[in-house]
Amino acid sequence: MKNVADLERALSDFDRAGRRAALEELAALMRSGAVRLPAAKAEVNLHFHTFFSFNAEGWSPSRIAWEAAKYGLEVAGCVEFDVLDGIAEFLEAGDLLRIKTVAGIETRVFVREYREKELNSPGEPGIAYYVGAGCVRVPADESAAGEALKCLREMARDRTERMADRVNVFLDRVRLDYERDVLPLTPSGNATERHLLAAYDRKSREVFRGDESAMAAFWAEKLGASAEEILAILNDAPKFHERVRGALMKRGGVGYEKPDAGRFPAMESFVRTVLETGALPVYAWLDGTSQGESDAEALFEFMRASGAEAVNIIPERNWNIADPAAKRIKTEKLRRAIAAADAMDLPVLVGTEMNKAGQPFVDRFDAPELRPFRDAFMFGARFIYGHTLLSRVAGLGAAGDFARHSFRSRRESNVFYAKVGSAPKPSGKALERIKAAAEKGDVGAILAAIESGTSQNKL
Repeated sequence: MKNVADLERALSDFDRAGRRAALEELAALMRSGAVRLPAAKAEVNLHFHTFFSFNAEGWSPSRIAWEAAKYGLEVAGCVEFDVLDGIAEFLEAGDLLRIKTVAGIETRVFVREYREKELNSPGEPGIAYYVGAGCVRVPADESAAGEALKCLREMARDRTERMADRVNVFLDRVRLDYERDVLPLTPSGNATERHLLAAYDRKSREVFRGDESAMAAFWAEKLGASAEEILAILNDAPKFHERVRGALMKRGGVGYEKPDAGRFPAMESFVRTVLETGALPVYAWLDGTSQGESDAEALFEFMRASGAEAVNIIPERNWNIADPAAKRIKTEKLRRAIAAADAMDLPVLVGTEMNKAGQPFVDRFDAPELRPFRDAFMFGARFIYGHTLLSRVAGLGAAGDFARHSFRSRRESNVFYAKVGSAPKPSGKALERIKAAAEKGDVGAILAAIESGTSQNKL
């Protein structure tokens, strides 16, 4: 038997069978009592990116589920960028480890009605980050949703390759071969800007053969900085990569290409695709400082009318800010956004991506700036887990016919799914009772099955 550290490292192997074997060994250690994990806390992170899009630690869905169990998250969620590659593994890992897991997809969409206004993608009018939360299945390749997801993957690859081509011309001496240098960094070919950064870093070290002075001089010229400045951050990957990214890949950089409607799916098209995966369409709030987000009430009303069932928020970027003036503005806008979401019965789903070194594993709900919203954050997490559970066992998601016909209002429906999601994760006979009740579509029977399992401590 391997030790725990070795098994944890194996959890992020690119080989799926190896990851599964390592997770099964860890679960066995957990069940035997050889590894003791804490009870769940009233803390959640619903927005982990895994190595199927980009994770700063290189963690797989299985590794994130294990870390969530080790920490004691009540609900853990992965959100992959442009793909659904990790959702089955993440949900299965949650079942094996007996923790609540949810999964989703994130992309950028074109919002025709806001084509003249910035939303949550700075400097890009009409372009919006949008999430499908609570995915429970990968659609068949030949289905409309399957075709849409294939197109989404191809769009993403085309954007990344085109960026690499432009940066290659500029860097010249440090040039990437996309197939050889970039794709091996990801297990399923879904390379992102951050994979490009890692590849350029690695390639420049190969080209300069470890001569850091020469390497610093090269990057200083390309980034418009002094050699001393670059040398000071050359071995601090997060700082160095962000410097390269900001100078070459973001707006104004040689790798940047101004987006247009043809390079992103229309929001209404993505909403349809999300619904076909059993997920809920979710607008991804940034921070309220753009023209489009300045009126949260109007924006959320529009998004709800367009199919959104919830709002996604990354709390860290809305309060943990060094500049006091900016912090006051953004925390007030956060308060208004959460109030607007509540008024429109849009649950708030929160978490931090971990796609950049230094980001927290879980948000500090006890921070003074976030403490007033803890209940809203936990409600949203329990809601999306309740949706996921009933979707998986009986196809009774929060955006389907069952929810529309069984409740008098959206608020009543949200409360029901949050009640379902507030109970401990069910398994065995408790899960069978819930499934049987759900298959009948009986609200009272579902809640009775949940309460029965909880009171008997069998969930």
